[in-house]
Amino acid sequence: MNIDVKKVNICVAVPKDFVDKVRNAVCKVGAGKIGDYSFCSSEVECVGTFIPNKSAQPFIGNKGELEKVDEIKLDFICDAGNIKNVLKEIRRVHPYEEPVITIFPLLSEKDFE
Repeated sequence: MNIDVKKVNICVAVPKDFVDKVRNAVCKVGAGKIGDYSFCSSEVECVGTFIPNKSAQPFIGNKGELEKVDEIKLDFICDAGNIKNVLKEIRRVHPYEEPVITIFPLLSEKDFE
């Protein structure tokens, strides 16, 4: 098996009111392309929790108090060579001081030949 990661799945938790803003920003810099389609993504509703410490500058919630926020986990595909540009755009338009971002390497069927 010869594995060469060419694409990743990026997932970011976003407050519901900011989902379109984040999706548009990342897709405009090349994320969300699958074959002949662009702006491809998926959304899953979730609840994010956090307690901002005394040094935090929370967009939502109060320092020292548990906050629960209705969020959307936004998933999209990204070329491995474009990850840094996409992460930069997420941080530029995302309202949170510290957005939760996960990056998963994707395997291709060709990796198993």
